[in-house]
Amino acid sequence: MDLNQLKNMSRTEAESYLQRAFHIDHFYDDQWTAIHALLQGQRVLLVERTGFGKSLCYQFPAMLLDGVTIVLSPLIALMRDQTNKLNALGITAACINSNNSREENLRIFKNTIAGKYKIVYITPERQDDPQWQEALIKIKFALLVIDEAHAISTWGHDFRPAFQRIVKYVLPLPQHQPVLATTATATTFVQKDIAAQIQPGQPNPITVIRGPLIRQNFALRVLRVQSEDDKLIWLAQHLPETPGVGLIFVATKEQTELYATWLKSNGINAASYNGGYDAGRRIQIEEGLMQNQYKCVVTTNALGMGLDKDDIRFIIHTQIPQSPIHYYQEIGRAGRDGRIAHIVLMFNEHRNNICGYEDCKLPYFFIESSCPPPATYQLVIDTLKKQPLKFTQLKELVQLKQNELMIILENLRNQGIVVKHSDRTGSFYEYKQGAPALNVAYLEQIREHKLQDLRSMVKYVFTDKPRMQYLCAYLEDASLVNSCNCDNTDLPPLKLIPSQEWRLKLQRFYTKFNAQKQAEDTPF
Repeated sequence: MDLNQLKNMSRTEAESYLQRAFHIDHFYDDQWTAIHALLQGQRVLLVERTGFGKSLCYQFPAMLLDGVTIVLSPLIALMRDQTNKLNALGITAACINSNNSREENLRIFKNTIAGKYKIVYITPERQDDPQWQEALIKIKFALLVIDEAHAISTWGHDFRPAFQRIVKYVLPLPQHQPVLATTATATTFVQKDIAAQIQPGQPNPITVIRGPLIRQNFALRVLRVQSEDDKLIWLAQHLPETPGVGLIFVATKEQTELYATWLKSNGINAASYNGGYDAGRRIQIEEGLMQNQYKCVVTTNALGMGLDKDDIRFIIHTQIPQSPIHYYQEIGRAGRDGRIAHIVLMFNEHRNNICGYEDCKLPYFFIESSCPPPATYQLVIDTLKKQPLKFTQLKELVQLKQNELMIILENLRNQGIVVKHSDRTGSFYEYKQGAPALNVAYLEQIREHKLQDLRSMVKYVFTDKPRMQYLCAYLEDASLVNSCNCDNTDLPPLKLIPSQEWRLKLQRFYTKFNAQKQAEDTPF
């Protein structure tokens, strides 16, 4: 089918293709609006709730357009799942990420250049890969997709500096080249920032499609406790009576094992999952969850965003997220089949002098570590002014943690102060002569923005408004309607009445668990 035929394709014709290729009867109205715009060569920003079917908005045109559709996505688990589903439908797809061997990624690069795939997923962090840069010049683009597009905005809830360099993919593209950015969470401020990046300097306005974000099937509750022990006890008491299979989000890798082991000791079939596990183990747990082999998976946020399972019946957070947007995004994995899903946020309201409440300590730490002080930035700049350095060399000289240094370098690259080069010996960083001064006010503004987000998340805990209404209002959902189905309206509040027997049981568990961990860590 040539380009003119695609531009003139009716919805009826498109849905005929949809039924044959994807075994889906019809599009939602917003899906068809996005697809029709892309087939016209437009650039589109699609803001729709999790479970809406945003992926179909690029998978369908990718099937029809001539060339390769490149999907830039941070979610490796979702990449793998989508690739498997597409190949099962007979639509050739592949994904390039850190879980693949170097040889496998090279093979996919070559096949992409040769036009053997319709859709290729790639993580934005691989932009600096020389093989990928070489492939970009030779690829015949059909469509460029930026998934989780809030991450390209400095003001987005999950901003990643590497994402902001995605704009270099967009700049060289001709004006008629279709581009799709998708996200489930964007305030109007973030929406404008994304739009400006994917339509830079173009005379035609970007097409923005924004659907309702309200999830009426969510039963939202908050459980306020006085200690971490209370959280563990409540879970052991109430999970057996909670219907279905679900996720329990914890804050750290260590807690995934602690919580899962505690639940298993109480006869609850739980698995732990975190980014520290190797790819094989993560895949095994993901598949087990998809097949309902567990009552729950205890996980950091490494799992939730990459999961495509319609019937998750409950999501419980044992740690307050950094913002209402983080929270909305993470709970969005539940109840995608439209049936009731139970959503619980546990909050340790014990007072803390540093950040108000005990449960705010960790998100406060994450915010501080992701926003290093200007003096630390200047230390890196001054060090690189003396000589170009590889990452490991620079890390040793400035004595910073790896993640902190990575954040600083990416931000300095985005401000045009530092450049990254590659040669036969690898990659190195260099101070750019004549670079602008460090924009300190901008860094402080980002930090304050994140702290304000955390304060708003705490307000969610104590609000007396309908909880879904609070979340949607924060996301500036213009279609907001009244919502009940929470502990501030028509649901009974959650309570914990721990007995001395339960506290003694938990203490015995701690003794056994800590002894086991110590034995595992002791070298022979």
